[in-house]
Amino acid sequence: MNNHVRRTPTPGEPVSKAYQRHSPSALNLFAASPAMFVLERVLGYPQPVGAIAHRGVAIEDGVAHGLKNPDASDKDCVRIAHARYDVLTAMSGDARRQKFRDDIPDMVAQALDELRPYGIPTETQGFITWHPETLRMPIVGYFDFKWEYDGIIVDLKTTDRMPSEIKIAHARQVSLYAASDNQEGRLTYCTPKKCQTLKLENIREHRMALLNIARKVEHFLSLSEDPAFFTGITVPDLDSFYWSSPVARQLAFEHWGV
Repeated sequence: MNNHVRRTPTPGEPVSKAYQRHSPSALNLFAASPAMFVLERVLGYPQPVGAIAHRGVAIEDGVAHGLKNPDASDKDCVRIAHARYDVLTAMSGDARRQKFRDDIPDMVAQALDELRPYGIPTETQGFITWHPETLRMPIVGYFDFKWEYDGIIVDLKTTDRMPSEIKIAHARQVSLYAASDNQEGRLTYCTPKKCQTLKLENIREHRMALLNIARKVEHFLSLSEDPAFFTGITVPDLDSFYWSSPVARQLAFEHWGV
């Protein structure tokens, strides 16, 4: 999860102060929806996440507890996950809040069954920073689980539908974490019904793609120090799920006139 590295800019501040470091989530957002990137990372209007994202954070907490404490019962891990979820969703108006809460026990148990054979991780929520000479700003992020002696880094992804292969955005993200030839990046996808772990191939290629997107972001942002300039060269796609909330649509009208 990259929420740790997000800095919320003050609306109207110069671009060079509003955006000061890259993260895989920001770079993937720029690739998928430049206008939403502008709204969140330049104009200073980060969009709230739904209960499904909070479910993922909560499950990570429960699984991390279970991996670091091999004798912990599934019940204890679920209790930790539920407690985190209830805090995160306390003010949520998401109609699916209870449904996603009900998914947590099965998803925590399945993720533990999948990952406990690796042993106790040497590190959880570890910070990674990469600052190539060709970039003005570093790319930073947090990985979920690391087994140093085996050279394995795992990112846990919770989802309602099991993908048949690693998603490109996830591949870019994990390529940041598995930074050397002695490390292997994996993604564990967990649904309410099953878990599977996929090994990331072509890490260097995905890492180079991440770097190339970062270069494009820096070139894009160098065009002006005025945040309003960027609403003049981008257009929100209101059919995209990025703009599905009433708040996002209202901001699209206010800043883009669409």
